[in-house]
Amino acid sequence: MNIYPIDLLLADDDEDDRLLFKEALAELPILTNLTIVNDGEQLIQLLATLTGQVPAVLFLDLNMPRKNGFECLTEIRLNEKYKSVPVIIYSTSFDEEMINRLYKNGAQYYIRKPAEFSKLKDVIYEALILITQRVRIKPGNEKFILHS
Repeated sequence: MNIYPIDLLLADDDEDDRLLFKEALAELPILTNLTIVNDGEQLIQLLATLTGQVPAVLFLDLNMPRKNGFECLTEIRLNEKYKSVPVIIYSTSFDEEMINRLYKNGAQYYIRKPAEFSKLKDVIYEALILITQRVRIKPGNEKFILHS
């Protein structure tokens, strides 16, 4: 178990998915501080106002109104302050072409939102372990998608 909380940021427009993510996180043996935003515009606005430490990990939904996850990823990777923050795409979509584009554009991992709560916990836990233990080394394309 980690001694200091990991600062996480979740951008997801679906209220039920946000609640399940928060509940899954609460059941994991990892200390975290979770900040949640409801869409891509809120995410970019929040990042623009942060003056302290950047989040350790950003979980980013793809299909959001106003500004989608792909647009947010592109902006984040162009921003010097945030371009090294690991971005984990967290989505119901599973289009191979889009997944390849996300990988090429700097996402760290891709998680397809599982339907079962226990699998959700497992895949979030796996992602956090990988991020904290591998010193943020980007995986090869074959290990980009995390499965529960």
